[in-house]
Amino acid sequence: MVNEEIEKEGQDTSSTIGKAGTTVKEGIVQSLKGINEIEAEIVSLVRNTVSQTLRATGGVAGEAIGVTRDVVKGAIQATEEVGTGLVMSTKSVAKGVIMGVGDVGGDAMSVAGQTVKAAVSGAAEIGADIALVARSAVDGVVDAVKETGGNAGNAAGIAVNGAIEAAGSIGQTAVKAVKDILLGAVEGVKEVAGAALPRSGASAPAPPPPAKSPAPAEPLESTTIPKGRMRTK
Repeated sequence: MVNEEIEKEGQDTSSTIGKAGTTVKEGIVQSLKGINEIEAEIVSLVRNTVSQTLRATGGVAGEAIGVTRDVVKGAIQATEEVGTGLVMSTKSVAKGVIMGVGDVGGDAMSVAGQTVKAAVSGAAEIGADIALVARSAVDGVVDAVKETGGNAGNAAGIAVNGAIEAAGSIGQTAVKAVKDILLGAVEGVKEVAGAALPRSGASAPAPPPPAKSPAPAEPLESTTIPKGRMRTK
């Protein structure tokens, strides 16, 4: 009888824990779906704003960089006001900027570096984690270029260089932090990031060994017959 009661209690406990796990799982699924929807909304908002602004000005080449900086600045101010969401929103903002420029026939590559630079500089101004922001911005640029059929490798290189340049104006600590996170975390373009950001302390390739001098030729045996001597048959 006692054994039956203990067994029943064990089953009830397992059932309760199982329900708790299911509840958490369902809650997280809904939250993640909500995050995806928020990110999609930010991309759409930024994309439409950038494309409409550039159409209104009529000068894609001249205005794209200015619009990019303005949009990124506005996004950073929004997250500062709310107090959270900078890293998450940076990727969506960068993606929206690149796609918006592409929608009006602009050169997305020309604003890729500027987008990342603006994000890193803005993050530094409000004391945010510039390395995480740099990674997020680069990922957003690469995602956008992939979706529009562009060269993701070239975009990654330009974006990475933009991040380094912006970090360089902040300090060497910032440069190291940006390099470290981009080397290991740029989605799908690790080879490009590695090429653009050689690891510090890496040894230079060893010079080729000097060419060996040719060995001196052995002296040939003389076939001259000394005077006074004759060959014997």
